[in-house]
Amino acid sequence: MHTLKRVLASITFAISTLAFITPSHASSDLSQLSAQQEIDHLLQFVQHTPCQYERNGSRHTGQEAVEHITKKYRYFEEDIESAEDFIELSATKSTLSGRHYQVHCPNQASQTSKSWLLSELDKYRSAHH
Repeated sequence: MHTLKRVLASITFAISTLAFITPSHASSDLSQLSAQQEIDHLLQFVQHTPCQYERNGSRHTGQEAVEHITKKYRYFEEDIESAEDFIELSATKSTLSGRHYQVHCPNQASQTSKSWLLSELDKYRSAHH
């Protein structure tokens, strides 16, 4: 009986230790996975948009825009921990001129890329969380 108590105490200790250690590590992995899924969604959203993406006065298709954003994403990848970081660093404004990217959608007022993507991110999160 004494041995059983010791075994149960050891198991209880092991479980409590795992419960203490695992959540932060697991939530970190989940948040990274979730951030990557959100970023992937935003890239697909830009790629397939009927809207035109304006950079430094020139308008581009969604496909052209996603190619440019992907290059910036790869450059800033180590600094990006969230979809918001991705938007801010890769899809908000020109690194050279500082001019904000604009999005021109049919039958809608022009808006900044940042507000357009944050709105889509909110919709995605509402649908998937």
